[in-house]
Amino acid sequence: MSLLSRRGFLATAAAGTAVLAMPNIVRAGNDLRRLSFHNLHTEERLRATYWVDGRYDKGALGEINEVLRDFRTGEVFPIDPKLMDLLDGLQRTLGKESTYAVISGYRSPKTNAMLRGNSGGVARKSFHMKGQAIDIAMGGVDLRAVHRAALDLQAGGVGLYAKSGFVHVDTGPVRTW
Repeated sequence: MSLLSRRGFLATAAAGTAVLAMPNIVRAGNDLRRLSFHNLHTEERLRATYWVDGRYDKGALGEINEVLRDFRTGEVFPIDPKLMDLLDGLQRTLGKESTYAVISGYRSPKTNAMLRGNSGGVARKSFHMKGQAIDIAMGGVDLRAVHRAALDLQAGGVGLYAKSGFVHVDTGPVRTW
């Protein structure tokens, strides 16, 4: 095998591996994707269809940004649409469309610093400050089942906070705690 064909083989193999390694939340097609939220701090509820006809619905994403805002400061920040896809994938993995109880969505740097000062469990560079993390529970679904399903997705960070009653998911690197 020549060097050029070996490089070609390796490039093709790497591309194939990347496709196989994609999280199972990535789907083609024009399926509808909808999520329901109940922000436990503001008592706001939202049911939004955020993906229609093969695209993200900007209006629905704006509504999601609003309900997942930093409830302490009122700051609204763009939430990563991939986080919504992760939550949609979580529902599909569990086979249950349920309302997400939101403990924490976006956090401003000011809020994150305050929480970090009160607890050692808050990351200095939290993905919450990037709109890439959410702490949730799912109505009618065992917390450990949510945690296992999130781990199975291999779509980002997953943390179980059983005593506090929530699971953290984010779209950062795959890791667990």
